[in-house]
Amino acid sequence: MYLTRFQINPARRNARRLLSSPHAMHAAVRSAFPAVEDYERTGTRTLWRLDTTATATVHLYIVSPGRPDLTHLVEQAGWPTTGEAWVTRDYDGLLGALRTGQRWAFRLTANPTHSGRKTADAKETQRFGYLREPEQVEWLIRRAERNGFALASQHDGRPNVKLHRRHTQTFKRGMGTVTLTTATYDGVLQVADADTFRRTLTGGIGHAKAYGCGLLTLAPVQAGT
Repeated sequence: MYLTRFQINPARRNARRLLSSPHAMHAAVRSAFPAVEDYERTGTRTLWRLDTTATATVHLYIVSPGRPDLTHLVEQAGWPTTGEAWVTRDYDGLLGALRTGQRWAFRLTANPTHSGRKTADAKETQRFGYLREPEQVEWLIRRAERNGFALASQHDGRPNVKLHRRHTQTFKRGMGTVTLTTATYDGVLQVADADTFRRTLTGGIGHAKAYGCGLLTLAPVQAGT
């Protein structure tokens, strides 16, 4: 497995198009893998996420079974004349080092949803996005156990998680439109089952993985967190 980071230049027109459409960004990410097995293998798949920092720097993160070639993204939406166009690192070392009981800082952009019927007499169920912050937090708490981790607790006993970039986006897909509710979670977790957690890091959490949801990344816990 590989972890890739690519910096997007939001001043470029093609970059703005990709940033406004998860469907277009999905196609751009898919195009980085000429071989199907580098994009998706049994038990693993390519996941991606957009991160925007306080300085308005935009990064695209990709976790993938094979090494991507982002030359086309550099030409369309990157910084062709400066430094490293993108950075790809081996991900298997981190995956192999995971142990039950470890604590990690994490970030996750997800599509927190629930199933229900649109009307009382509707025959089929649909997925609806959770819109309120407490519901979105509860969604992650419920998902955590089945994905091999638990949210750490703060000193006041509340889950160590903070939400930001909560929004609902509508974009075109073919002749139709898609409405996508997303939330980005930052916090601290504890590994409850290392094997299950490894599968979570390579398979993603929740729905809408093709549209930039489900990728959970880790970092060392800072002192005092």
